[in-house]
Amino acid sequence: MTIKFTPDHEWINLADPAAAVVGITVHAQDALGDVVFVDLPEVGKTFAKGEIAGVVESVKAAADIYMPVDGEVLSVNDALVADPSLANSDPLASGWFFTIKVTDASQLDSLMDAPGYDALLKTL
Repeated sequence: MTIKFTPDHEWINLADPAAAVVGITVHAQDALGDVVFVDLPEVGKTFAKGEIAGVVESVKAAADIYMPVDGEVLSVNDALVADPSLANSDPLASGWFFTIKVTDASQLDSLMDAPGYDALLKTL
């Protein structure tokens, strides 16, 4: 599994480059607390790296979901919409947010691998 991380606490799984999976990290869901609502992007919409692609709301706060790289939304996780707590209980698997077709693979080089992300977390 090839997972990269953003400084904004999103992850992107590139196991299937034709449909990369995007979600929030364990750190992000811990900071948010109990997730109660997600607003996911529209299928077919394209976003540039860093653009707001969705929103996640918890009992504590709301947070924007940023697009980790340029891409087109291919699908959204309807199970997460129906049960937002999946973002807490399984953020790196069944709590995924959406899949994208990466349109600029060179941007992946600026994302962190797991050790790099762990190092970032130690500075917070």
